Amino acid sequence: MTEGSRVVVAVRVAADPARAFTVFTEQIGQWWRHNGLFSFSDGRTGTLVFEPGPAGRLIETHDDGEVFEIGRITVWEPPAELVLTWRQASFADDQETELHVRFEPVGEQTRVTVEHIGWDRIPREHAARHGFPLATFQLRFAEWWQDLLARVGD
Repeated sequence: MTEGSRVVVAVRVAADPARAFTVFTEQIGQWWRHNGLFSFSDGRTGTLVFEPGPAGRLIETHDDGEVFEIGRITVWEPPAELVLTWRQASFADDQETELHVRFEPVGEQTRVTVEHIGWDRIPREHAARHGFPLATFQLRFAEWWQDLLARVGD
């Protein structure tokens, strides 16, 4: 993995780190907004839920009850840090990325930093990258994460 393979976004939210961590993990189904360009399953959307703890998962449950595992939690350290693997249904068995989320106090606010690593492992022609060069994909993906994270403080 190269240094240029990461998407990094940081926003400040009007909450302390414990509240921001709780909203991010326990209320993801409320602040998460699906984006057709960056969906987990082709043509399907569902509700996201974290199964908390260091052995937990992030899953998407569809209307028909089918569950897709987006990733497994590798670090669960409330209220400071969360790390999990991340994949889309179209990823091959050996393809995954990794999501790091940090919650840092800044006065009465919290800086929520998302670092999404490993996009260089996903070929440009892959459906998840939509044929975009890595830099263009990362820019679009960062814009989407910014929009999502702004909702964590709502």
